[in-house]
Amino acid sequence: MHPRHRKNLNVLLPAFAVIGLMFGLVAYAPQLYRIFCGATGYGGTTQRVLTDSATVSSKTVTVAFDSNVAPNLPWRFEPEQRSVTVHLGEQKLVYFTAENLSNESIVAHATFNVTPATSGLYFNKIQCFCFNEERLDPHQKVEMPVVFYVDPEFAKDPDNQHVDTITLSYTLLRSVDPSQSKNLARFRNDAAPDPAHGKQLFAERCNACHAMDSNKTGPKLSGVVGREAGSVAGYHYSPALQNAHLKWSEGNLDRWLASPKDFVPGVRMPVRVLDAPSRRDIIAYLEQVTKAPTNKSQHSAEGGEY
Repeated sequence: MHPRHRKNLNVLLPAFAVIGLMFGLVAYAPQLYRIFCGATGYGGTTQRVLTDSATVSSKTVTVAFDSNVAPNLPWRFEPEQRSVTVHLGEQKLVYFTAENLSNESIVAHATFNVTPATSGLYFNKIQCFCFNEERLDPHQKVEMPVVFYVDPEFAKDPDNQHVDTITLSYTLLRSVDPSQSKNLARFRNDAAPDPAHGKQLFAERCNACHAMDSNKTGPKLSGVVGREAGSVAGYHYSPALQNAHLKWSEGNLDRWLASPKDFVPGVRMPVRVLDAPSRRDIIAYLEQVTKAPTNKSQHSAEGGEY
């Protein structure tokens, strides 16, 4: 065989093997394929994270939004703004509007990606309607929050050096199996507080640092509503919170969850909940919890605190 042909074959065989692996994952193990895409950013797949970026860069990137609806889904779906410019590492809240134009309740789910595909590994979503199967009742209209940031490492990737715009695209599809759907009405500002939704959000956003009945990275939270800030025995609070002299009323909890470091400068709390309906439901869950606390104690310099 000619050396040039042998060299080409050495390149093509691994490429075909990778392509075959991808088709195999899609056909026989879709969950593994989604995990692979999420871990690598393959095909512009975005990442799912729970907390803010540790740093914010002076560099900026424009994020544009694209929305599409499958032909068999009678919904109107569009971003409230076509683009935003963000600093790398800056957490950003944007909204998409969805409206059910039919006379029946319908469940949909979203597929998504970013372009260029090389940005997928650095595009981090903290909150998104695309995480769930979502239901809209007849003629219901809802603003759906998306919270994201672009990792500062994006600027260090040679493949992204000349990228100044990332496009986040969604396509809404009608769900075949709506049994696990959630009602999008939970995002309405006038909706009643939903402790069940708050419990889910607590598990997703708070549980890594907080428990109800014992101190973890953050202090235990049973009985937090109405409690003096910085008062849990056995937990090492930051001086800022120890000297804040405030009680955890609903209003103070709302301000705290929205931006802890703006509300009490100098605290360690790394998590923010930018949309008001989600804060409302987390607080409703905290109010509902009445389990008597225990006195186990652990602490860390990096955790959230109440």
